[in-house]
Amino acid sequence: MKKPIFIISSPFDTYSGYGARSRDLIKSIIKSDKYDVKLLSQRWGTTPFGFCGDHSQWKFLLDYIAPLEWQQGKMPKPDIWSQITVPNEFQSVGRFNIGFTAGMETTGVDPSWIEGMERMDLNFVSSEHSKKVFLDSQFDKIHETTKQKVGVVKITKPLEVLFEGADLDIYNPLTSEEISQDVSLINDLNQIPESYAYLSVGHWMQGDMGEDRKNMGLLVKAFYETFKNKKKKPALILKTSSAGASYMDRNQILKKISKLKKSVASKNIPNIYLLHGELSDVEMNLLYNHPKVKTMVSLTKGEGFGRPLLEFSLSKKPIIVSGYSGHMDFLNPEFNVILKGSLTNVHKSAAVPNMILEDSKWFSPSHPEVGKAFINTFENYKKYQELGKRQAHLSKSKFSWNEMHIKFDELLSKYLDKLPKEVPLNMPKMNLPKLKLPKKK
Repeated sequence: MKKPIFIISSPFDTYSGYGARSRDLIKSIIKSDKYDVKLLSQRWGTTPFGFCGDHSQWKFLLDYIAPLEWQQGKMPKPDIWSQITVPNEFQSVGRFNIGFTAGMETTGVDPSWIEGMERMDLNFVSSEHSKKVFLDSQFDKIHETTKQKVGVVKITKPLEVLFEGADLDIYNPLTSEEISQDVSLINDLNQIPESYAYLSVGHWMQGDMGEDRKNMGLLVKAFYETFKNKKKKPALILKTSSAGASYMDRNQILKKISKLKKSVASKNIPNIYLLHGELSDVEMNLLYNHPKVKTMVSLTKGEGFGRPLLEFSLSKKPIIVSGYSGHMDFLNPEFNVILKGSLTNVHKSAAVPNMILEDSKWFSPSHPEVGKAFINTFENYKKYQELGKRQAHLSKSKFSWNEMHIKFDELLSKYLDKLPKEVPLNMPKMNLPKLKLPKKK
């Protein structure tokens, strides 16, 4: 019997978070060997194409790109249609339709996202936080002419949680010999005079202080304030950019750091080092495992999942992180430094039409809590390192790509095995009386 046709429309060939998620999901679907997989490549904002061609382990996906006529919409109705994107773009195209989204970082969801999910037969998000936000979001449905309430917009279609699994072939602890590679990244890190460095990974978007979701401004400010005038100081490495990897973007980030540095009333302050631009997965693991990198810190205001936090945790090092949203699915509070705080209004500059609602909320970690966490991990590192090892064991055993694949296959089977299968139509034999024609006279 022919395999069901499974069409996947996604930004799998882009340098983006959604691109990484797409590749993982597609690889899992292909591995199950239950479907005839065809791929439609989509853009993701301004992020560049060509990821698969640039990375040998992903080139095989290019063999699954749908023929041109399929890409032009001249295709039979697929058995299964799926999209990996934001929900307001979801469309019902196949006999069975699946939507994949990273979810929400805030407490609110735009009505268009709910409507998009309702167009699908099954939806996936990356965390329990996102699932709760979607299920809690309801809106009045208003008639265009009468302006009267005619119903409620809410999630009624199945909604499942599927975490983003880490690739254990890449993200794992490294020996000193494996780290001692003659690559520019390692050489640059070796030049840092400090023996202890905090690391933060994420985009620094709008604003200098508190406006951006990753909260880079507060992180820089808190780091300067905590360790100013201290005799022994750690460093902070920022692996960050704004919208791209240009020199202009790099200079904008440096200007933000300089501005915050000047706001600190001291000349005796710790050093911050900028890692700007793209790094491969292998390079990121080298960064995580470098002996000078001791602790990851994230003052994030919200994550759909928090993939870098999971990948870093496999290096067996401690993590300081905001106690809210998607990453709390896999970061055990007993093994990590979880920052207390409160929900605050999303900054107006961070609001995005049909995506991040201005009247929604996100998390703001307590400033004193941040300073206390810095001091505790710096002065009692061995204690927190032991806790990091426990988190690494948890991440490896329950949140690997292979574990994700197993769960994903189970969930797909749960829904897709119910699809009616095409079977040959066997007409029963009819016992009809023989027709006797009248004789010609």
